[in-house]
Amino acid sequence: MEYSYPLDLDWSNEEMLQVVAFFNAIEKYYESQVEGEDLLNRYQQFKNIVPSKAEEKQIFKTFEKQSGYNSYQAVKSVQTSPNQKYFSSKEK
Repeated sequence: MEYSYPLDLDWSNEEMLQVVAFFNAIEKYYESQVEGEDLLNRYQQFKNIVPSKAEEKQIFKTFEKQSGYNSYQAVKSVQTSPNQKYFSSKEK
């Protein structure tokens, strides 16, 4: 898939890398497998960079339009059982 990540040019390089790492974990959730705890840790790093709920929603919406992956649903799903490993339906 060819798409770009929703990044803010005001973020530092380190912050951009952390946001990309979070979206990589979302991709793993939908495409292969991801440890729930890893995805939640990356989400927490994302929230340190994007504390605003409104900005988070906008970034998630932009990412979903480009990738088809719903970040909110992935995080919500993992929050119920963070110690689990999540496999995509493609893996089954």
